[in-house]
Amino acid sequence: MRNDDLIRKVEELVQMHADGLLGGEVMPEDALIGTIPKREWPNVLTLGMSLNYQRNSYTLWKGIAECYLDEPSRWVFDPQTVAGSSLEDLRHVLLRHRVALQPNRHPEIWHRVASGIVRSSGKMDVLGLIESADYDIAQLQRIMQMQRKTDFPYLSGPKLFHYWLYVMESYVGISWKSRELITIAPDTHILQATVKLGLCTSEVLRGTAQDRQAVASAWERALHGSSFAPIDVHTPLWLWSRAGFPLLASNENEVNEPTTK
Repeated sequence: MRNDDLIRKVEELVQMHADGLLGGEVMPEDALIGTIPKREWPNVLTLGMSLNYQRNSYTLWKGIAECYLDEPSRWVFDPQTVAGSSLEDLRHVLLRHRVALQPNRHPEIWHRVASGIVRSSGKMDVLGLIESADYDIAQLQRIMQMQRKTDFPYLSGPKLFHYWLYVMESYVGISWKSRELITIAPDTHILQATVKLGLCTSEVLRGTAQDRQAVASAWERALHGSSFAPIDVHTPLWLWSRAGFPLLASNENEVNEPTTK
């Protein structure tokens, strides 16, 4: 597919999303709207995102909202309190609200991420971590994906890290430096939509780390010089796949199959 054809399809998908034509206007993290005070969103989103791996995102964020509404359980969203807590106390709360599904691994990850935030932040919270990096994505990458990678399991991975940046921008209003460094977050829906558009072959549907990186890199190259950063197309592509790929106007007279590269 020629790049101008791809960009035209991307523009159409972005407009369809803006017009509410892709369905699923309620995103998983929307479960927090009206439940979590804005000042708490950075901590809640970050700790919740640390367990958003290979599970139903809508169920996870619904459980997180319910956990926050249970006032005696709310302490699990304060990184400093969690860092000083016992794993047993943390496990009890996270399992009770179905925030954690794995009784050992999930509470351990939550505790490790909270401790990593505290160690990396002068203010002992997520905003402090972001401020310590001067809102610069390149600096955050060095901290979370290199220097303190072991403190941020799952969250330091390319898929969740970049989606976390996007969520912090979308829901918290963080204005990032080097925003162009936010790559697309290649989950299953993004892989399928990428193949459907013909940007990559169906081989990437294996979903290996290499496949996901190939998809992220393909979107960076395809959108270079356009008006879109890769992360701008994440939600339209995700919803398009989840909706079963409604026909694009530009494809009314053709079958949209991936090209061989």
